[in-house]
Amino acid sequence: MSEPGSERETTEPVVEPAEKEWWDDPRLPWKGKPGRADIWCWTAIAVIGVYALVLLPLRPIILGLNPYALIALNGSRTATVAIGAQAAGGDPWWPLALVLGTLSIMKFDWVYWWAGKLWGHGLIEIVGGKSKRARRNAARAERIARKVGAPAVVLSYYIPIIPSAVIYASVGATAMRLWKFLVLDLIGALSTRILFMALGYRIGEPAIKVVELIAKYSWYLALATIAAMIIGAIWRRNRKPADAAADDDEGDADQSPEESVRPERSGEGG
Repeated sequence: MSEPGSERETTEPVVEPAEKEWWDDPRLPWKGKPGRADIWCWTAIAVIGVYALVLLPLRPIILGLNPYALIALNGSRTATVAIGAQAAGGDPWWPLALVLGTLSIMKFDWVYWWAGKLWGHGLIEIVGGKSKRARRNAARAERIARKVGAPAVVLSYYIPIIPSAVIYASVGATAMRLWKFLVLDLIGALSTRILFMALGYRIGEPAIKVVELIAKYSWYLALATIAAMIIGAIWRRNRKPADAAADDDEGDADQSPEESVRPERSGEGG
């Protein structure tokens, strides 16, 4: 029996929260622990990003050296127009460029179809990111895919402001078969390469002169592209803290005094 006025001091063990697994991150597209297919698909998307980033400053150099090489690497529209102009001057190899350009421009599209099949709306949220413009474009692309259906795959080649990855993921999420997606993708890729090559054929010599001008200043263009990439990365990095602070201020302003102290019930999301 304790004496009056005495207090019993109890010490409870401090339970530290369990460390999250690397895959338990809301910025990733999957829900729950990823399987082997999730890892492979996510790795493929990362490789595509690195490939595009490395190729970006090299495009003017490769275009100046050989338009066929550039069109084989990324299906370049500029290279396609240039080869069309060369065809007007008697280049007999333009059908090869048409085949290379078509296959190159669609070579990674199946990965985004696969991502949509695996994660559904999860990839679309990743593409939208935190940028308001990117979210609007992603939402617009998703609406087009839902309203138009299968033809949206072809239309994605003709509407440049819409992220095609969202279109491909959306149709993948609707269980479109891979062969059907590839056929539609082929139609869009081939038809646009034909149009660009016909444009080059119509322009003729002036288009060749433009390519020669790009070749002349290709190294300067490459350096300017690299500088723009670095400046853009620094600007985005410095902008993130300001955006985060603004979001916090807006969130506090939107809440009433009661809401700001009201605990969130488990199972309810914002």
